[in-house]
Amino acid sequence: MTTTAPTTNGRVIALAHYSARALLEGVLTRHGATFEQSVTLRAVAVAGDSIGRDELVTDVIGSLKAEESVVRGVIDDMTATKLLEQDPAADSRLRLTDAGRELYQSTTAETAEISARLYAGIPAEDLAVAGRVLTLLTQRANAELAGS
Repeated sequence: MTTTAPTTNGRVIALAHYSARALLEGVLTRHGATFEQSVTLRAVAVAGDSIGRDELVTDVIGSLKAEESVVRGVIDDMTATKLLEQDPAADSRLRLTDAGRELYQSTTAETAEISARLYAGIPAEDLAVAGRVLTLLTQRANAELAGS
């Protein structure tokens, strides 16, 4: 009996996303973090030394498709729990604290191991095609959201 691969559609993409996210959530739960905090930590980490608060809000809204008030609440909570702090060189900018950096590095390392297992054996050309298709779908969905 042969099995044919399903056509890529919203359900197939969602199943892959939620399966991988469940694995990530397991890592985050062990570290006492949330998915929203993880997305926020990543945005600050890839920005470099610090990031403007409004720039961070915009970045996280774009990633999570969440309301501004929710994102600002996450950032305020992360500042209160000392994962983020004001940059002493510029009050309008935020940076990772040592605890925030440690959390980001440890969860990133753990999820990298999981990702390596998930992607193992998938040909590079298949990953490239999937990347192009998913990027295009994301761009189109974002355009639809912007128009609504």
